[in-house]
Amino acid sequence: MSVKPAELIRRELLSLHAYPVPDASGFVKLDAMENPYTLPEALRDEIARIARQAAINRYPDACASALKLRLRRAMRIPTEAELILGNGSDEIIQMLATSVARPGAVILGVEPSFVMFRLIATLVGARFVGVPLREDFSLDEPALDLAMEQHRPALMFFAYPNNPTGNLFDREALLRIISRAPGLVVIDEAYHAFAADSFMPALPDHDNLLVMRTVSKLGLAGLRLGLLAGAAQWLREFDKVRLPYNVNVLTQAVAEAVLARDDVLDRQAAAIREERERLYRALARVPGVRPWPSLANFILFRVPDAAGVFERLKQRRVLIKNLHGSHPQLENCLRVTVGTPPENEAFLSALHDSLNG
Repeated sequence: MSVKPAELIRRELLSLHAYPVPDASGFVKLDAMENPYTLPEALRDEIARIARQAAINRYPDACASALKLRLRRAMRIPTEAELILGNGSDEIIQMLATSVARPGAVILGVEPSFVMFRLIATLVGARFVGVPLREDFSLDEPALDLAMEQHRPALMFFAYPNNPTGNLFDREALLRIISRAPGLVVIDEAYHAFAADSFMPALPDHDNLLVMRTVSKLGLAGLRLGLLAGAAQWLREFDKVRLPYNVNVLTQAVAEAVLARDDVLDRQAAAIREERERLYRALARVPGVRPWPSLANFILFRVPDAAGVFERLKQRRVLIKNLHGSHPQLENCLRVTVGTPPENEAFLSALHDSLNG
């Protein structure tokens, strides 16, 4: 007798869709918030030497001790904070959600925001409550207070800057929320290199605060490395659900070497910030386009017909992100990653043509 998925798979998973990753071969790729710059040749030669010498026949250092020391320096992590590493920040979100997913547990976030917060909460069997942002994408603090009182969330996620909107939430409002939260508050600082603020220095002052980061936006997306910083009493528990050897040999060795060259990464981040402002000004001058200011490495913008413009951009071999239909506040919205100057010019030219049919 054949068994069908509906007979074995959890009901809430059957209605989900896998995270979509389109084929970008041959496109100007501006859809995934990657750093568009390659590393200098001398550093790439160093990576080749490291890869040649890496003991890939052995399991990696399960604690990633040397890499953690490098991350502490590069990310300016307070000495009081403990660290846990993940195969990208997605795995860290899963560790956190799995750890708190008691029967009836609630995980809370704002929306629109990073879709993996809701998706992973659903995957581990927790209930996700999304609190809508205001029309200008700012926090609705009274609504969050009400949701905390009503649902008593074990875990709350805030992306800072927010994805896909690109804005920083009001810092004082977040501090008030942290102080009133019935559980843990995670600040996701995936785009910290492009923003003007961080909650990392606040970790020693708040036992229920956790700060999550990734090296993906720094130009190391292919390494898949995320980190979580916070009080040791919490991270000891999360480490129990971390799979053994989750950060591989090559990731540990290469990330340690590249993070030692923070001068290279800082220059690239500065170039992206400069291009972001130029791209924003150019979008603001296009008739029918409404861009939002951003402190990340992408820009959210609205057009009269997002689906049509998105398809016409693809026909012109430019790939960005279509957010229309993902949330009511993102109606007719598209999101473009800040690329190199030539990539941004190619996008702007294709956008002009796409808007004109």
